[in-house]
Amino acid sequence: MHIERHGPRRRDTARGLLKFVVFNVSIAALVIAGAVIYLTLSNRQVIADLGPAASGLNPAEQIALTGYLSLYHDALNTPAGTDSTSVTFVVEPGEDAGTVAARLAEMGIVNDATLLRMYMRYRGLDDQIEAGNFTLNKTLTVPALATALTDAAPDAVQVTVWEGWRLEQIANSLAAQPHLAFSRDEFARLTGRGAERLNTYSFLAELPSTASLEGFLFPDTYRFDPETPTAEILDRFLAEFEVKITVQMRAAAAARGMSLYEVVTLASIVEREGVHDDERPLIASVYLNRLAIGMKLDADPTTQFAVATPGDWWPRLDVIDPNAIDHPYNTYVYSGLPPGPIASPGLASINAVIYPAQTGYYFFRAKCDDSKYHNFAVTYEEHLGNGCQ
Repeated sequence: MHIERHGPRRRDTARGLLKFVVFNVSIAALVIAGAVIYLTLSNRQVIADLGPAASGLNPAEQIALTGYLSLYHDALNTPAGTDSTSVTFVVEPGEDAGTVAARLAEMGIVNDATLLRMYMRYRGLDDQIEAGNFTLNKTLTVPALATALTDAAPDAVQVTVWEGWRLEQIANSLAAQPHLAFSRDEFARLTGRGAERLNTYSFLAELPSTASLEGFLFPDTYRFDPETPTAEILDRFLAEFEVKITVQMRAAAAARGMSLYEVVTLASIVEREGVHDDERPLIASVYLNRLAIGMKLDADPTTQFAVATPGDWWPRLDVIDPNAIDHPYNTYVYSGLPPGPIASPGLASINAVIYPAQTGYYFFRAKCDDSKYHNFAVTYEEHLGNGCQ
């Protein structure tokens, strides 16, 4: 009986097919590599313009993306249009680069959604897209648009004005907010001595015509829309002061023979001297008692205000003789209140001046237990006895 055996022939066929596949894959890889090498040698600047590839790309993907983006180099750097009108674009949480690119193409912000997605993949920006609000326009190139999508503007910008801050410290804090349209020069112009008043808030009429707004930017936490301008920010601070310092409080101050400007001036000193709100009325009583008998205030914060420098707005005084500083704000040298507030006092300090404790104290100094509370004294001898050993 004749039996046909096909095993060896089938194995030969399989080997041939495998060789064919390997050959074609090798040819394809060589073609891609050759194309990239050709592009690199013929136009090195094009490759350089793409920037560094993401470190997470495997070699094959990097070669493929480099070749693709090089072929579309001109399109990468050609914006979708010349209209610079701003358009708000919102990326929702969880949206991927493909979805975002497609929506931008539908809006006409980018011409080629695939090109944007490929560029973001090449640079590793596809994993860095932020959810949030973006202000975009049609003049952005693909690289500029891809970068912009990694820096979302917040829904609101939160700013805190802390009790005891000078105008310069407030300006520094605002300038550190990249999403506000804040100008230091405009802020200085609108808050400086004799500055133009933004609005007709009633309390502003009680300020001397040459006064700055030091002390009247009310400490609180505020929320602003992105790109809020300087004048509007300042207006919010002043509006908050108008609300918090009520007509009744101003009437109570007047009944004590104090103008609002004098109240805020003394409250700014109390703010810098005290740490605990429950002690502020006692501190205020000391200074009011001194004023009543013509005694100098001898308040350290006023000397600090006088000798301060940028970057060191509240310097230590342990190496300074306050009596040697000839400055109108130095209450070791000049009697009475300083010419104006030295910082923004909080509501507790303002209330402490308007409604002080009724005491016979003329002196106070910090306790020796690191509690930030003070010992109070009627006589100087008693005051000296409160010193730390």
